[in-house]
Amino acid sequence: MEKVRFGIIGVGNMGSGHAKNLLAGKVENGVLAAICDLKQTKIDAVKALEGAEGVVTFTDYKEMLASGLVDVVIVAVPHYFHPPMVIDALNAGVNVISEKPAGVYTKQVKEMNAVAEKSDKLFGMMFNQRENCLYRKMREMVQNGELGDIKRVNWIITDWYRPQDYYDSGDWRATWKGEGGGVLFNQCPHQLDLLQWIVGMMPVKMQAHCHFGKWHDIEVEDDVTAYMEFPNGATGVFVTTTADAPGTNRFEITGTLGRLVCENGKLIFDKLLVDERVHCMTAKGFARPECEAGIEVETDGKHEGHVGILNNFANALLGLEPLFVKGVEGINGVQLMDSMMLSAWLDKAVTLPIDDDLYLEELNKRIASGRTKESKGDTVLSTEGTYGAK
Repeated sequence: MEKVRFGIIGVGNMGSGHAKNLLAGKVENGVLAAICDLKQTKIDAVKALEGAEGVVTFTDYKEMLASGLVDVVIVAVPHYFHPPMVIDALNAGVNVISEKPAGVYTKQVKEMNAVAEKSDKLFGMMFNQRENCLYRKMREMVQNGELGDIKRVNWIITDWYRPQDYYDSGDWRATWKGEGGGVLFNQCPHQLDLLQWIVGMMPVKMQAHCHFGKWHDIEVEDDVTAYMEFPNGATGVFVTTTADAPGTNRFEITGTLGRLVCENGKLIFDKLLVDERVHCMTAKGFARPECEAGIEVETDGKHEGHVGILNNFANALLGLEPLFVKGVEGINGVQLMDSMMLSAWLDKAVTLPIDDDLYLEELNKRIASGRTKESKGDTVLSTEGTYGAK
């Protein structure tokens, strides 16, 4: 194939953004061939964009999959539909990229991954923040041993401010039935993915406190503080909300060879001249380890975000480069968010991996008792400037 033909299932907030990038020619080896949405108003909005004249439209995504018009589809619909639509695409012989999160509950994600493992088609996840040079450099430094053994991981990510109008923009938003969760499931999947990707390990224990509808008129979580323990003895804290202003985005990793802080678009390394564990066992009195503080770490400066993921996927499909983000890796972030929710629901610490059936049982209780929201129209909001490191 000369150009990879993209289709998009769901052209709301995220899907319309992908459409604009493809139509603008930002994906060198890709073109937008088709779109699908249940709502004609959203289809019409994309069709009105420059360059969209030849884009074929569908209201049934299975017809798009069977049409032969697309080589890959981007699944950009509410969370519960990610796994079943990915499965349908793979079974139809179509390559697929899923928006985050991989799913709402681990059981459905494992079913999706089982199909993907047997398929010869490419399956990717839209973890565009892995493209960020700051996070790529953090992972490189951790994996290269520049921080020594990891001791502590802290991420305060509270700059997701959302007013009530945001939650009122869709009848599925911030409901157990429609979205499956709140700030953890909508705003934080990238950070939860990055946390485990950068430190190179998953927690084995989680204790979380989630507040449901604390700051907004919603039924899901909008304020979370979680404590975690890793297999090597390291501990971590993850704090998030959609109600703090101006909010904070500070990711800090402490190891036996120093501290790495990502904040305000910079990466700062406080480098110990000797391993803290060695110093601890040999130093006298109150002696502190010598430290070269405030080193600003250089990066390659590249952060292509969504466009980077789309370019990589098209190139991987053409055999030009390896796939950067494998879709099956999405299970890790879902494990983290589900473990936080389960801990809060049960009011106790839980071990990872969690009990898939128990989580689904608890989730279904909330769905059954959840409220129905009235739709206020087909509002499509621009997501530009609402994600990523600040």
